Amino acid sequence: MTFEDRKGRGRYSSRSDRLFTGLTLVMVVAILFLAGLMVLQLLVASIPAMQALGWHFLVGMDWDPVHEHFGALPFIYGTLASSLLALILAAPLGIGVAIFLAELAPPWFRAPVSFMVELLAAIPSVVYGVWGLFVMAPWLRNMVQPWLSEHLGFLPFFQGPGFGVGILAAGLILAIMVVPTITAVSRDVLMAVPNHQREAMLALGATKWETTWKAVIPYGRSGIVGAIILALGRALGETMAATMVIGNSLDISISLFAPANTMASIIANSYAEATYGLHAAALIEIALILFVITLILNIVARLLVRRVAIGPVRMEA
Repeated sequence: MTFEDRKGRGRYSSRSDRLFTGLTLVMVVAILFLAGLMVLQLLVASIPAMQALGWHFLVGMDWDPVHEHFGALPFIYGTLASSLLALILAAPLGIGVAIFLAELAPPWFRAPVSFMVELLAAIPSVVYGVWGLFVMAPWLRNMVQPWLSEHLGFLPFFQGPGFGVGILAAGLILAIMVVPTITAVSRDVLMAVPNHQREAMLALGATKWETTWKAVIPYGRSGIVGAIILALGRALGETMAATMVIGNSLDISISLFAPANTMASIIANSYAEATYGLHAAALIEIALILFVITLILNIVARLLVRRVAIGPVRMEA
C-alpha cells in the first residue's frame, strides 16, 4: 500500500469516526431532551394543583374528586410501606443468591441458575398480579395472616382482620419482582472484585466464608447498596402487580394486613375518571413526585455501582 493510499484511507476513517461520534451524540442529546421534556410537561400540567392545593397536597389525607379535596399522603405512605417491606424481604435473599453465584457455585451450575433468576424479571407484572390475587392472597388470608396474628399479634404490624390483599401481599409480590435486580447487579459487583483481595485473605489462613465476608463484600459494599437502591426504584414505580393485590384503600394503617394504595395504583385506577382540570392536575403531580423520586434513586444507585467498577482501576494505577 502506497503512502497516498494510506493517507486516503486514514482521511476516510477520520471522517467515519467524526460521523459516528456525531450520530451517537445526537442520540444522547435526544434521550436527554425527551427526559427533560417529560419533566417539563409534568411540571406544567401539575401547576394548577400546586397553586390550588399547595403543600397541603403532600400531607393531606382526603381524596374526594367530587368536592375537589386531594391529598397524596395515603398514596405516599402505601408506596413507601410496600416498597420498604419488599426490600426487607428481597435484599437478604438476593444478596445471598449473588454471593453463591459469584463465590461458591461451580461454573457449570452458575449459568443455568443465573438464567432462572433473571427469568423472573422477564415475567410481565400483570402475571405476577394475577398470581398474587388468585393464589397468594387466599394463602395469606387462610394460613399466614392467622398464624402471624396468633403468634405476633402483640405487635401493631400484625393486628386487625386479614383480607389477603393489603400491604403484606403487595410487599411479597414486589419482593419477588425485585430479587432479580438485586441478584444480577450484586453478582456483577462481587465478580468485579479483584482476585488479589481473595488471595490475600486466603494466604492469611482465612476460610472461604471469612474471605467472602471480610474481603469481598466490604470491597463491593457500595455496589450492593446501589443494587438495593435500584430495586427500590423498581418497587416504587411498579403499577399493575401492586394495584391488583394492595387493596386500593385510602386509609393509613400501620398494620401490614390492612389494604392501602400506592402512587402508581391511584394513577392507574383514576386517570380515566379525571374529567376536570384539577383532578387531572392532582394525578399528574403524583406522577411528577414519583418520577423525581425514582430518578434520584437511580442516579444514586448508578453512582454507587460505578464507584465499585472504577475501584480496581484506581488501585492498579
